[in-house]
Amino acid sequence: MDQATETTATPATQPWDDEIATAVLVLADGTVIEGKGLGAAGEAVAEVCFNTALTGYQEILTDPSYVGQIVTFTFPHIGNIGANNEDIEDLTPAARNGAVGAIFKADITNPSNYRSASDLDTWLKKRGVVALAGIDTRALTALIRDKGAPNAVIAHDPNGKFDIPALQAKAKAWSGLVGLDLAKDVTSGQSSVWNETPWAWNEGFGEQTEPTMHVVAIDYGVKRNILRLLSGLGAKVTVVPASTAAEDILAMKPDGIFLSNGPGDPEATGEYAVPVIQDLLKADLPTFGICLGHQMLALALGGKTAKMHQGHHGANHPVKDHTTGKVEIVSMNHGFAVDSQSLPEAVEETHISLFDGSNCGIALKGKPVFSVQHHPEASPGPQDSHYLFRRFVNLIHERRGEPLLAER
Repeated sequence: MDQATETTATPATQPWDDEIATAVLVLADGTVIEGKGLGAAGEAVAEVCFNTALTGYQEILTDPSYVGQIVTFTFPHIGNIGANNEDIEDLTPAARNGAVGAIFKADITNPSNYRSASDLDTWLKKRGVVALAGIDTRALTALIRDKGAPNAVIAHDPNGKFDIPALQAKAKAWSGLVGLDLAKDVTSGQSSVWNETPWAWNEGFGEQTEPTMHVVAIDYGVKRNILRLLSGLGAKVTVVPASTAAEDILAMKPDGIFLSNGPGDPEATGEYAVPVIQDLLKADLPTFGICLGHQMLALALGGKTAKMHQGHHGANHPVKDHTTGKVEIVSMNHGFAVDSQSLPEAVEETHISLFDGSNCGIALKGKPVFSVQHHPEASPGPQDSHYLFRRFVNLIHERRGEPLLAER
C-alpha cells in the first residue's frame, strides 16, 4: 500500500451549530428571555408567577385559578411522570380553563410512570398551553420576587420568527389582573350534580350513591378534588354558576353552602357575587369558602382585599391555624389577599401565613361560617388541611343534631 493511500484527509472545520430560539418571554418592561418552545404554538398575554411545588404540575396547570397567568416552575425537572386523564382539576377540560403558559428549566424528558397516558409536551399541545424551556428559572424567580409579578407575552414559533417590538407593545398594553372578573369565563354554564369521590390507590375514583346531606357549591372556578372531598364525606353536591341568585340557591334546600376558588380580582367578581353571599348568610346556613370564595366572603362581611407583590404559589407553604395552635403545610395559589386590618370586629382571623403573616382564614363569630385562603383539597400538595372539610360537614351535623366527625 502506498503512502498516499494511507493518508487520512482532515475534515474541514465546521462552524458552531447554534440552535435558534423557538420561544420567547417578553416582559412589559421590555425584557426578552429566549428559550426552546414546547406545547402549543402561538402566543398568550398574562401575568408571570412562580410555583415552588415539587410535584403536581398537571393539577397546577389545570387549576382554573391560574387563568390569566403563566406559571414558572422552580423545580427543574417537570414532565418526568407524563400526563393522564385523571390528574386534571378544571370541570370542563374541553374549555381548557387553567394556566395559559408554562416555563421550565430543563427539557421535558420521556415519561416514567405507570399512570402516564402521554408525554407532557403532547398534552400541553392538546391543552393549548404555550411553554418555554431551557432558561434560568432561578433568575426569573428572583426577578419576580424583587420586582413583583410582571405582565408578559409568552410566544412559541417552531421557526423562531418573532416580532419582538410588537410583543413588547402587547405586554405593556395589557391591563393586568387588577379589575378583571375572570370567574365569569370559567364558571359552569348550568347547574349539575357531582357525585365522584376521591381517588383510591389502584382503584380510581369512587361514586357517592347514598348522600346524607346536600351542599350547593357556587362555581367561581372550582377544582374537582374539592368536590370529591365533599362528596366523599356524604354530600350530594349541586354545582351552580357564579351568577346564580341567592333565592334560586335557597330554593334547592341545601344543608350547606360552598364558595369555590377561582381566578381574577375578587373585587371585580364581588360586584355580583358579594350581594348573593350576603343574602345567603342571612339564611344562617353552614358556609365554607376557599381561595376566591374566601376573599369574597371577607368582602361580604365588610373586609377588603389587595393585590399581592408576588403572590403565593406552591405546595410547601406553612400556615398556622389559630383555632388549634397547629402549623400545617399547605398548597397555595393566589395573587390577591384579604387585608387583616380591614376585618370588622365580628370576624375572627383563624389562619395566617408563616411566610409573611398575611391572612389565610376567617370565621364569623357565633355563626357557622368560615373560609381559608389556601387549597386544603391537596391537588397538588399535602393533606394537612383535609380536616377543614370535616369541620364544614360537622357544622351541618351540629345543626341537625347529629354526631360529629373527628377532625383529624
